[in-house]
Amino acid sequence: MINDKLLDGLYNKEKRSIARLISIIESENELSFEYLKAIHKRTGKAYRIGITGPPGAGKSTITNQIAKIYLSQSKSVAIIAVDPTSPFTGGALLGDRIRMNEIGMSEDVFIRSMATRGSLGGLSRKAVDSADIFDAAGFDYIIFETVGVGQSELDIVKAADTTLVTLVPESGDSIQAMKAGLMEIADLFVINKFDRPAAENAFMSLQTILNFRSDEPNDWKPPILKSVATTNEGIDEIFNTINAHRSFLLNNDLFQKKRAENLKLRIKDIVLEKLTRKLWSSNNNNLLEKSLNDILSGKLSPYELAEEIIAKFD
Repeated sequence: MINDKLLDGLYNKEKRSIARLISIIESENELSFEYLKAIHKRTGKAYRIGITGPPGAGKSTITNQIAKIYLSQSKSVAIIAVDPTSPFTGGALLGDRIRMNEIGMSEDVFIRSMATRGSLGGLSRKAVDSADIFDAAGFDYIIFETVGVGQSELDIVKAADTTLVTLVPESGDSIQAMKAGLMEIADLFVINKFDRPAAENAFMSLQTILNFRSDEPNDWKPPILKSVATTNEGIDEIFNTINAHRSFLLNNDLFQKKRAENLKLRIKDIVLEKLTRKLWSSNNNNLLEKSLNDILSGKLSPYELAEEIIAKFD
């Protein structure tokens, strides 16, 4: 049953209530769905930014620096940091919180680490659901900071209004390999640690690839920015480019269109997840176990069993 006091605390931006609700959301039980349904009418105001790229590219430092600018403008920021899973506890490592301790104590900042737990499918939905909690609480900006460049990261940044892909000079040799995935989702690229050797080569490699993109004349052209985030070099340009992309979306009637497309993908994911849970009831799991020997012996095809399970579901 929904706790109204918990919702009141959320709407008053009480950190304890926010943390409790995100923990409920992560449990993925029926109560979590009830809370998400209840808060939906309060969502839609926060601007969502995705920051992704290979490990060690300085994503946390860039996130920290951007958040500081928002704070200086009296804005509030929620950060969802997707961590690798701890091999000992199964929980999220707290590296991001340590790196962001400069801003983490502010009343206008909330940092939540989420463990991957080796999962590709459910993680992106939990991160987006958690973003709804922050949105309903009244945070002005939500930043998804994702580790690595796997499928789960690509899914998460699809929920963002603006996506920033961070690279380092050493990425130059692997940029071509990333073209099919990471290259397609970026609204802006940042080559961080630009004071390192080979930085200009990485810049030229990325620029060459982007020149082959078949964008429409009026499309947003993802710029390539240079930064040394540890010394704040290039951060203002990154911040201004995020704002420029936001203005581009709004001025060209693309903002709601982009959110509608993301919403369709999200609804399909929710439906698929709910149907999968319902489909694999105890009866169907038992049928699967009982039929394995028949499949192994060749008496039954995997496709025949799959059709039987689906027919029972219908």
